[in-house]
Formats: sequence, C-alpha cells, structure tokens
Amino acid sequence: MDKEINNILLKYDYALEILKVEISYLIKEYELKHNYNPVEHIKTRIKTIDSITNKLNKKGYELNLENIQKYIHDVIGIRIICSFLSDVYDIVNLIKNFKHIIVVEEKNYIINPKNSGYTSYHLIIKMPIYLNNSIEHIEAEIQIRTVAMDFWASLDHKIQYKFSSFIPEEVKKEMYNYAVDIKNLDCKMLELNKMMTKYKE
Repeated sequence: MDKEINNILLKYDYALEILKVEISYLIKEYELKHNYNPVEHIKTRIKTIDSITNKLNKKGYELNLENIQKYIHDVIGIRIICSFLSDVYDIVNLIKNFKHIIVVEEKNYIINPKNSGYTSYHLIIKMPIYLNNSIEHIEAEIQIRTVAMDFWASLDHKIQYKFSSFIPEEVKKEMYNYAVDIKNLDCKMLELNKMMTKYKE
C-alpha cells in the first residue's frame, strides 16, 4: 500500500512540474502580447499523506489508492496571486482556453463569497501526463486571487488554526467585515489602474 501511494504521489509531483511550466508559458505569452505581467507570484504544493488521510477521514473514507484518485481533487495545489481583479479573470480565461487543460469544475467565490467572506476563483482541472508509453489524466486545483484576497485568506487560515473547532462570533463578524472592505479595496484599485492606463494612452 505504501509503495502504491508513494508512486501516485510521485506522479502528482511530476504533473505539478509540468503544470508549473505550462502556466509560466501562458503568463509569459500574455506578457509579450500585452506588455504587462498580471501575476505577482505563484505558490504551489503537494498535499502530504497526513493531509490526504485527514481529508479522506472527514469524508468517511479510508486511505487507499482508489479513494485518493476518486475523492481528493486537490492533491496538487497552485495559487496564482494577481495585482488586480481584472487580472484574475484574464488568468482564468487563459487557463480555461489552454488546449492541454480540461476544466472539471469551477467556483467563482468572488461573485459568490463563502459565508466567512472568503473570495477567490477556484478551478479543478485535469491535465495529461505521459508515463511509460501511456497517457494519464491527473487532477489539480488552481486558485486565482488578488493580493488583497490572499492577505485576507492568510489571516483567516491563522484564525482557523488558533481557534481550532470554535471561532467566536465576534471574530467571525469582524473577519466578514474585513472581507467586504477588501473587496471594496480591490474595486477601487481596479478603477485606479484603469485611470493610470488611460493616462498612459
């Protein structure tokens, strides 16, 4: 069992390297076309065995190869941090239109935030990798958000960790209000960017 799981994690690791190269290519191509790079930075990760096990347990499944492939869609995680709100949608469209990527699921938490106030754009994708003269399709989750959204999400993660199972209502309310403030800030920064672009012209 351990050998099988280590083998599939090796495949995920390989797929992540390919996906990083493909996304980097898309961004560079965009930059050449528009003379502008919409991405501040990119974060990547592979879920650990402990994290995979915990997620499967929460869903009511045991750790095995079949359950990982069937129920865990974010073993590979990529987070793309953009400067402006419009950049988020530009990157989403780049990924959705890339011929080597199949979008399985998308969730626009920018238009429909989570109850906590969390905002981001999520894509679950499948991508082909070539191994031992065969093609396998590996899933990954791509999150695209602004710098402001990422700041809020990082703070929210720390709060979740600090309070574990119970977060006081007062803290929840304040975090939600901050999420609204950040969304308004993103909109204002977008308008400022449009103004700067206009003056450049």
